[in-house]
This record gives sequence, C-alpha cells and structure tokens, in this order.
Amino acid sequence: MLKVNLEDVKKAEEVLKPIVKKTPLQESKKLSEKTGANVYYKCENLQKTGSFKIRGACNKIANLTDEEKSHGVIASSAGNHAQGVALGAQMTGIKATIAMPETAPLAKVTATKSYGAEVVLNGAVYDDAYAKAVEIQKETGATFLHPFNDKYVIAGQGTIGLEIFDQLDGKVDTILCPIGGGGIISGIAVAAKGLNPNVKVIGVQTDNIPSMKVSKENGKVTTAFKEATIADGIAVKTPGDVTFEIIDELVDEIITVSEEEISRAILFLMEHQKVVAEGAGAVSTAALISGKYVPQKDENVVCVISGGNVDVNTLYRIIGVGLAAEGRRYSFSATMTDKPGGFLELISIISKNNANILNANQTRLSSGGAIGKQSAEFIIETFDHDHIAKIKADMKAAGFDVVDL
Repeated sequence: MLKVNLEDVKKAEEVLKPIVKKTPLQESKKLSEKTGANVYYKCENLQKTGSFKIRGACNKIANLTDEEKSHGVIASSAGNHAQGVALGAQMTGIKATIAMPETAPLAKVTATKSYGAEVVLNGAVYDDAYAKAVEIQKETGATFLHPFNDKYVIAGQGTIGLEIFDQLDGKVDTILCPIGGGGIISGIAVAAKGLNPNVKVIGVQTDNIPSMKVSKENGKVTTAFKEATIADGIAVKTPGDVTFEIIDELVDEIITVSEEEISRAILFLMEHQKVVAEGAGAVSTAALISGKYVPQKDENVVCVISGGNVDVNTLYRIIGVGLAAEGRRYSFSATMTDKPGGFLELISIISKNNANILNANQTRLSSGGAIGKQSAEFIIETFDHDHIAKIKADMKAAGFDVVDL
C-alpha cells in the first residue's frame, strides 16, 4: 500500500487554500496545432515564490508538532524548495536554515535569503546540499524538511493534480510532468490516478541525470549522473524511496530530453506562450516539441511548468543555445586570401542572403598559419538551417574556407 493516497492530497488542499495560488491553466494554440492534440500548460511558474514547491513545504510545516517547530527547520534544495520552506517558516515564525548547491542560480539564493532564511552553500548538485543539511541537522537538532521523500510534501504537490482536473472539468488524458527526486509527479500521480485510473502520467527527466528513469528500469532506487544540467531544479542523482514506490506503480512512462531540447523549449515558451520557465519547468514542453512524446489527435495533454526561477544571465546563455539549435543563430570562421576587398566580399555574401551580422571579428593569422591568409569570425542571425546551408554554400563557392564554431 502506497504511503500517500487521494485523501491525503484532499486534506492538503484544505490546508493550502489560504496560502497558495490556484495557478492558471493556459491552452497552447501553437503546440495544439503542431501536435493535433489539445495542449495546456499548468503554470506553477506563477505560483508564490515562482515554483510549486511552496505547496509541499507549507503542508509539511503545517503538520509539524510544536516541539518540532521549536527547534527550527532545516532543508536541502536546488533552490525552489528552499524558497518554499523559507516563506513557510517566515509565515509560521520559525527559524529556517537552507543548504543549497554552490551551482544554485544566484536568483534562487537571493530570493531564499529575502524570506529570512540562513543559506549554506555546498557542492555541485542537490545530493551534496542534502549531505550538508544532514550534517547541520545533527549539530543543531533542527527539524529536517525533505524536499520530496515525505508524505506531507508529496500530498502538498498533489494538489496541482486536483486543480488540473477541476480546471478541465475532469477531461484529462495525459499529464507530462518533470521528475527530479519525484515529489511533484508522485503527488500528481496519486491525485490523477485516484480521480481517474485511466489518465496517463508521464515523467520527463534530463538525459544528463536520468536517475528515476534508471531506477524504474532497474526496479529499485538507483543513482545516475552523467554531467550537470541547465535543469537545476531536477538535478537529483538519487531519487527517494517513497517517491520511487509511487512512481513505479502509478507513472506510465519516463522520457528523457537533451540540454539542447530543453533550451529550445525555454525559447519556445517565451516566444509563443509569453511564459518564462526555468530548465526544469520546460522539460515537459521539450518532450512534445522534440517528438519524444507524440500525443493522439484531440488528446487533452497538460504540461506542468514547475517553476520560473531562472537567473537572467543563465537565461541569456540558454536562449543563445536555443537559437543556434533552431538555426536562427550561426557562428563560424572564414579564411580568405589576404587582399584588399576580401572581407567586404564576405560581408556582401551575408548581406545578399538577408542575414544579420551580430558580431564580426577580423584577425590576421599568427605566424603559424598560412602565409597570405587571414581569418574572420562571425555570429549572424538566420532564418533556419536551410538558410545557413545556403549562406555556407555561397561562401565556399566564392573561395572562402568556412568552419562552424
């Protein structure tokens, strides 16, 4: 028997009504046209603190005993749980300490401190922050609030599922949801399957940290880590045993997406939905636009956007990756004969193809290069990959040696 059920989620809903927002459910006309399905976004990026995490954190704090509250609370987080705990603790009048990875976006660290919490940075991923939190908990006796492997946290996150069903009048076919440690999808799966066992619940992870996918394949909790990810909110190497048990029974499938696909999804959401999503919040969209999940015609599909707490500097870099992936930004070097007019000829080719030069840097080759040659590096705005191919072909036909950067 699972440790969380539909009644737990409904109780959490009553607790959270005066605290959290009922976030909007928006239709994506662009994705609906692209897939032939009816695609909706559950916008938890518009939740208080910019993430769904406040639901689970506040439900957990509400269920603490007076004794547990008296010692203060400590949590580990990649950033969003940190803000949820910090705000919940501030509202309750208790002390909060949060351990976060050193790689956590500055925006998340700053926001957590703004809610009155003490922040301790440690390690590269969530698991490192967790180890530090456990160490501090032993030293101080503070009450530990786990970000996902806790029945009250899971029940709190499950209230998203209740809202989705209410907002679509129960006409839900599939829910695409991010997975890190598994808290949000566990709660949503309990709620969704409790209301309609035929609903498909599909998890999405990053290729770089597919820990829950590997765990489900192995039939047991398994650590999996390849490298860091822009989806820092789901950068969990080892999922929870409580969440794994629920996911193993209730989640129909787990898909993984690449860093490039996540970048494209973030760009897609900004351009077509006017929504700012962090990497973790964009993975459900990435599953659709990449074709990793192909819905049936007229299927009602809900993509959960789990959060929007992305650092502006990080967002700038991600957009660049997304533009390059779509063929809308092209970086290259071109080598030419060192003669008058060579650079002008190159620019002319770019101009005649209606590309826009963002950056150009012309340098003479070092003494180690070919005599009588010089090179130039460009970043240009283009329409798509076919446009890039045409520009490259024209440059090569004119005698330029072109290398992608």
